[in-house]
Amino acid sequence: MAAQAAEWEAAADGRAVFLDCYARMTGAVQQADEAGRFDDPAWVAALLDRFAEYYFASIDGGAGGVDVPEPWVVAHAAAVGHDASPLQLLLAGVNAHINYDLVLTLVDLLEPEWVGLDDVGRDRRRTDYDRINEVIAETADLVQDLVLERRSPWLESLDRGLGRWDERAAVRLLSGWRSRVWRHAMDVMAETGPSARAARIGEIERQCARRGRWLLV
Repeated sequence: MAAQAAEWEAAADGRAVFLDCYARMTGAVQQADEAGRFDDPAWVAALLDRFAEYYFASIDGGAGGVDVPEPWVVAHAAAVGHDASPLQLLLAGVNAHINYDLVLTLVDLLEPEWVGLDDVGRDRRRTDYDRINEVIAETADLVQDLVLERRSPWLESLDRGLGRWDERAAVRLLSGWRSRVWRHAMDVMAETGPSARAARIGEIERQCARRGRWLLV
């Protein structure tokens, strides 16, 4: 992630904005995982790995002839088109990765074991998933300083004026999105037929793409 972000940064490729943030957040969760902050470190590590695979597939897919999900088409087009602010590019990327990729990631990891888990096991998965929100909250200020403000210096003055309000608002937004993602994953897993499941995922993709376009206005 760091190498790709540096390459894009040197080329003035707007995709560096999201990837810079994503690399820092991923590193923070990995550190928390290694520090024993999660009930099942191996599951959290697998979640991070699978999540990253979806992101890199959105980059490699276009070159490889694989369909890129619509939310990423929207986010990547804005990033390489230089027609949005760094904050908009970050939000569009976060929207695509959380509100779409994370749904599929959860389904991939949870579905093989879900039927065999008792209530305690299911609660354990959800607790580890929600605990990632704590790491996001702890990293939000660093991301703002190192990812956004160095690309948009005017944000530093705004940040000083708002105090901690802007970080708290960002954390609430992401926490709300991640809670909805869990519900979406449960809905997808509840669909028994392949056509119904494809339709459910397709609707999530379209909703996410619409949100991405709105964020880029």
